[in-house]
Amino acid sequence: MYRWEITKAALEQRVFAIVRADSYEKATATADTLLGAGLTSMEISLTTPYAFDAITTLRRETGEETVIGAGTVLDGPSARRAVEAGAHFLVSPSLDEEVIRTGHRYGVPVFPGVATPTEMVRALELGADGLKLFPASAHGPRWLRDVTAALPQAPVLPTGGITVETAPEWIAAGAVACGMGSALTEGDREAVAKRVTELLQSLADAAPTGAQGSYR
Repeated sequence: MYRWEITKAALEQRVFAIVRADSYEKATATADTLLGAGLTSMEISLTTPYAFDAITTLRRETGEETVIGAGTVLDGPSARRAVEAGAHFLVSPSLDEEVIRTGHRYGVPVFPGVATPTEMVRALELGADGLKLFPASAHGPRWLRDVTAALPQAPVLPTGGITVETAPEWIAAGAVACGMGSALTEGDREAVAKRVTELLQSLADAAPTGAQGSYR
């Protein structure tokens, strides 16, 4: 797929899960639970031991409709290793030009971290495919609404402190998708499945009228 096709697929449900664990086994188990609950997009944080192996395993064991990315990608070498492991997309908490350049060199979309309008514009100039607003808990939906009024072309992905209750507020304020971690994964498989089903519906209901998918 082309970068824009991967980006659209990654953000189609208006949420991508963040899997961060203290072992390979826990990471793959969490991913399996989320996939079973109906989520189709997630990132495996590189803070997880053997994260590259987890990405490779998930790519091998899941179908093409599942989009598996790498998170917490801090530099060019890590970006290259993530691509080689099979990551569909790269996410970073910071704005690093080499991460964007490396991802794009191999046709992989990159969502760098931004925290200000200045960083958002700079990321767009560098060709970022989406802008990870991090940490979102330092801002709020009203702030995003004000910023996107001036920068309607900015595809913002708030991450950090997003909950099932607040995610729809972010989407209504103009976010194209939200990154969520433990807020999605707490509880057993039945609880996660119920939570994900309800979340996906609430995000669809919160999307601006006429929005096709999450990536506009």
